[in-house]
Amino acid sequence: MLLDAKCFAVPSGGEIPTRQAVELPLTSRRLIALAYGVLAHSLFVLAVAAMMLGIFTGMQSGLGRLTGWSALVVDLILALQFPILHSFLLSSRGRRLLARLAPGGMGSDLGTTLYALVASVQLLAVFLLWSPSHAIWWSAQGQIRVLCWVGFGLAWSLLGRALYEAGLALQTGFLGWSAVWRGQKPAFGGFPTTGLFRFCRHPVYLAFAVTLWVSPVLTPERLLLATIWTAYCILGPLHKERRCVRCYGDAYRQYQARTSYWLPKW
Repeated sequence: MLLDAKCFAVPSGGEIPTRQAVELPLTSRRLIALAYGVLAHSLFVLAVAAMMLGIFTGMQSGLGRLTGWSALVVDLILALQFPILHSFLLSSRGRRLLARLAPGGMGSDLGTTLYALVASVQLLAVFLLWSPSHAIWWSAQGQIRVLCWVGFGLAWSLLGRALYEAGLALQTGFLGWSAVWRGQKPAFGGFPTTGLFRFCRHPVYLAFAVTLWVSPVLTPERLLLATIWTAYCILGPLHKERRCVRCYGDAYRQYQARTSYWLPKW
């Protein structure tokens, strides 16, 4: 969910090895980078729209047509594949695999773009292939429904702000392809400590979890997805914390000491 700047750039063990290839001319590198960038950003927008619609409707917008136990099994696989693969691609092995998705040895420089692209495909798979049960447990009415709409909008606004403060160029993949376009290496900064990051160390995960629960429609499949992904949002940052300590050392340990892990200290 959240890239950690320098930790993504330099894994333990040094640079990410990619397949050996003849160095491509700058023009070719630019065109390839632009193609990856357009694809990544387009899929990112579609994925966010599909996710917003899916959660708002209680996961009733999926195009899957399975029923019964087969629907439950496939939906469960769709729900689990996102956090599992998402976390794996942040590991050293995962980043080596990710780097192979770009030609001409460009995988390392396009790492953030490739990560955003794969994540968007994963989200689209969840919300487009989901098989809805059409079992509505609860649907807000009247003023409660209005409050749910407002809460839903506020939750997504909070997530947008957290992503912005975490480095929007990094999180959306713009950092990778735009650097290649300029003929440069991606410039990774340090870890964020301002804005929402003053109150808790993982506001992106927290805001993402909130979006899963603020909806005017409650269904069994929305409860399933929200439970699994909220658990990921709570436990997933532990892996990120280890990477940050390894990358930033005492600076991050001091940040840990003064800032809460997940729930804010207001």
